[in-house]
Amino acid sequence: MPGETSNEVSGVVHGPSVQARQISGGVHIHQPALPPQGPLPPPAQLPPPGLLVDRVADRRAMDAARGSRLIVVCGPPGAGKTALAVSWAHGVRAEFPDGVLLADLRGHAADVPAGPGEALGRFLRALGVDTRHLPGDVAELTGLYRSAMIDRRMLVVLDDALTAAQVSPLLPPSPDSLAIVTSRIRLAALAARGARVIHLGGLGTDAAVELLTRIIGDDRAQAAPHAAGSLAELCGGLPLAVCVAGARLAARPRWAVSEMVTAMTAERERLAALATEDDMVVSAALDLSYRALPAGAARLYRLLGLFPGARFSRDLAAAAAAVPRSEAERLLGTLTSASLLEDEAGDQYRFHDLIRLHARETAGHEEPAAALDEAAGRIVGWYLAAAGSASLTVTPYRAGADLVIDNRCPPAEPLGFADRDTALGWLDRELPNVVAVARLAARTGDYRAAWQLADAMWPVFLYQGRHAERLELDRLGLQAARDGGDALGEAKMLYQLGTAVMGSAQLDEAEGFIREALAAWDKLGQPGRVAGSLRRLGYIAMARHSPGEAAAWFTRALTAYRQLADPRHTALTLSNLADALTDDGRPHEAITALEEAGPLLAPFPDPYSQAAVLIRLGRAHERAGSPEAAAGYLDQALRAMREIRSARGEADALTALGDLARSAGRPDEARACYTQAQQVLAGAGSAGQPRISERLARLDQPGGPEPEPVNPA
Repeated sequence: MPGETSNEVSGVVHGPSVQARQISGGVHIHQPALPPQGPLPPPAQLPPPGLLVDRVADRRAMDAARGSRLIVVCGPPGAGKTALAVSWAHGVRAEFPDGVLLADLRGHAADVPAGPGEALGRFLRALGVDTRHLPGDVAELTGLYRSAMIDRRMLVVLDDALTAAQVSPLLPPSPDSLAIVTSRIRLAALAARGARVIHLGGLGTDAAVELLTRIIGDDRAQAAPHAAGSLAELCGGLPLAVCVAGARLAARPRWAVSEMVTAMTAERERLAALATEDDMVVSAALDLSYRALPAGAARLYRLLGLFPGARFSRDLAAAAAAVPRSEAERLLGTLTSASLLEDEAGDQYRFHDLIRLHARETAGHEEPAAALDEAAGRIVGWYLAAAGSASLTVTPYRAGADLVIDNRCPPAEPLGFADRDTALGWLDRELPNVVAVARLAARTGDYRAAWQLADAMWPVFLYQGRHAERLELDRLGLQAARDGGDALGEAKMLYQLGTAVMGSAQLDEAEGFIREALAAWDKLGQPGRVAGSLRRLGYIAMARHSPGEAAAWFTRALTAYRQLADPRHTALTLSNLADALTDDGRPHEAITALEEAGPLLAPFPDPYSQAAVLIRLGRAHERAGSPEAAAGYLDQALRAMREIRSARGEADALTALGDLARSAGRPDEARACYTQAQQVLAGAGSAGQPRISERLARLDQPGGPEPEPVNPA
């Protein structure tokens, strides 16, 4: 009917639909506060204990070393250092009520060892810290980790360390915590700091026979005790070699133990001129087991040796060998039965680092160079397809020109994702593998895939932070684009790297990257990307506390988006402009911008941005002298953020409500809002409490400087 207003919302909208026009005086919704989410359970990252025999003296040595707070278990490869550390840790974990952390530092992996920043990020997430805004600098990460650990009683297991520098940032600072480090090296620098070093040698003959007996059965070992003892000695008492040799015997119940002894003797003689004693022992067992594999399993073993990451799935194995998933599962079972692979929870498999090296060397000897290149291409192609699919599931608005995937080797059975949470979980879990695969792509000359992998991982950085990994991957992507002479890739990576560096507060470097990106996009004739770069320059100005300059950049970006008829980016830029205008003392102009932004966002599945508009409206109305309208918008925002379960957004709304109450002279109400915001962030493991603590302190010390405003992203 004439004179009536009718609003229609299309698309999929999760959470409330926001109407930002035709509201007079605001709407104040009173509702009981929801209880904050409970804290995360203590981390319990130990894997199940593996097969361990004897080691009684070594366990006693570890018991005696507990007072040092740092135990280093060193020894030759294959000696069972990890098995001992994990088994002993299971025995004492009840004494550490705040949990157990574990990191595989990959000190002797075929690819690059894990940096301390990667492990620090994982530990902080396990401790419940909101890692979306973590610093990229290892020193700052170390400080945050130590602050989070200082009052806890925790056990930290650091497996396969290469250097003391790799370990030091990860050591717990609490006097009630304990760290166990395993390494092939004694790590004298740690010993100088008071660590107790336990050197692990091979098993004695009796213990090695006991391990063999557990694998092949009492009847066979007892039927040939001399042969069993000889086999244990040929394996040098190294548990890895005993397990591999025993697995081969277990798979051949009619094969006499003496036949394995004969084969191992001949193999060791063959390798005697090529390897050290320890390497020879393990290599002999691996060569014999490898030669006994069926052709398909042997080929899969060789090709999986090319995979640069730590763990892989059945789907990746199928892609690497170009076989169906069902066939890959069968072949993986064969390799697991032969003790050449370890299967883990969640359809994950891993090599012992010595076995991975053997598989890779075998591939180099037996596979044609073209076959190796094709397999590497299939590994890269599988990850590129999976990362692209996950990226679009989390951020569907990137479909089209925003996310470019040119896959040279698309998988026959690509990985799909049922929902956003599943896709985001995959991106988060697989990030270290993606970094390793991007390095593989760059190393093999597939430069386009390298930068596209970096581009596809953007959603995990948006939602989870992972700042150290983001910087590494974006820098790798930029170099790959430049090495490949790819102007589009270089522009995208400059833009992304500038945004990432901005998160490290390196604003001058960030501005340099963004200005380079701006020039590159202009040269490519991409006005939408030019506008995005202008918007990023506005962010940098806001970070420099220059809201007037920021408003100018946002206005230029807004003009460009209007000319492109891009409603979503127009709305987001209007929201950014409103932040700048509010901070610049122009709240009425901010309100006008936000009243336009709300309806523009309504058709899009972006409930967080819609609710963030309400927080911005609340702040602007407060600055404009309309506290009742401000309260109405902030209450709507609080309800909306709770509806979508955004702890960060809920805390922002509560903090803004606290600011409103403080300005109105209601300190008790402000204190209640700030305290609840702290509880929400703590319950969700978020790291945003300092700005709220500053506000609580100001309630008791009026007249100090104004705290930083809440600017929802």
